[in-house]
Amino acid sequence: MEKLSALYASALFELALERSAIDDFLDQAIAIRDTLSSDECLRVLMHPHVSAAQKHDLFAKAFSGHIHDDLLGFLFLISGKNRERFLIPALTALIDLIERHNKKVTAKVLSAVTYDEKQITALESILSVKTRKSVDVSLKVDPSVIGGPHIYVDGCYLDWTVKKRIRDLTVHMKEGCSV
Repeated sequence: MEKLSALYASALFELALERSAIDDFLDQAIAIRDTLSSDECLRVLMHPHVSAAQKHDLFAKAFSGHIHDDLLGFLFLISGKNRERFLIPALTALIDLIERHNKKVTAKVLSAVTYDEKQITALESILSVKTRKSVDVSLKVDPSVIGGPHIYVDGCYLDWTVKKRIRDLTVHMKEGCSV
């Protein structure tokens, strides 16, 4: 599934470059992905009794005149070939390609608490220096995370939680005690 999604994303990226519409494609791909990612939309798109023509009409009504014709054509192609399961992964891959092209990445942060704007700005600044790219933070709050965040940015995973530190300390103590 990843290969076909990557092929679709690559083709759309090349079209965006060709048309000098990188920023438009980025904004519109995010909007399409976020709109179609809801459980209700996915149920309709994946439902075997909803025909390709009905999906085509749905895309036309929802997006025609609001998105680039190439992106609309991609939606029509996906529904026409009954490949809706590749839609969200392909759009996500396209967004990643464009952000890498723009030297911009999104840091996915999982924390027990909500960060205020000042903390998010500080984290974006620190991560921007480390990655040498512009960083946007996407924060998800999970109360089960204890004492620090999980951060995934630009292919790197950082675990600064208390649980991880205790696990590392336990391993270190076991190694030290076995000598």
